[in-house]
Amino acid sequence: MKDNLVTEKGLGGKINFDAIKKLKFDEKGLIPAIAQDIDTKAVLMLAYMNEESIRKTLEEKKACYFSRSRQELWTKGLTSGNIQEVEGLYYDCDADAILVLVKQTGVACHTGNYSCFFNPIMEK
Repeated sequence: MKDNLVTEKGLGGKINFDAIKKLKFDEKGLIPAIAQDIDTKAVLMLAYMNEESIRKTLEEKKACYFSRSRQELWTKGLTSGNIQEVEGLYYDCDADAILVLVKQTGVACHTGNYSCFFNPIMEK
């Protein structure tokens, strides 16, 4: 993972704020963000970020998303205690999605499940 926004291995713990300029936000100024547990590798949730929430995430090292329903910034776990401490933030090859590597405290899903992805469509 060479091109990234923040990662201890790739940037020595430093933040590459210039990488934000490479991101392709949609017409509403949002980009999809996938949260993944850095220890278990479980995909936890899909949310959206804007430039402000990305900067806040990088500065505070806690996942901050943009709530499309409330039209405001939302720091994960602020009210529930289910905090996501950010260990790394990467963008994909097209620069139109973000991967947020987190240490998850508690559950990630508002339903009480650890991950939001618990409804199978196909299983092997």
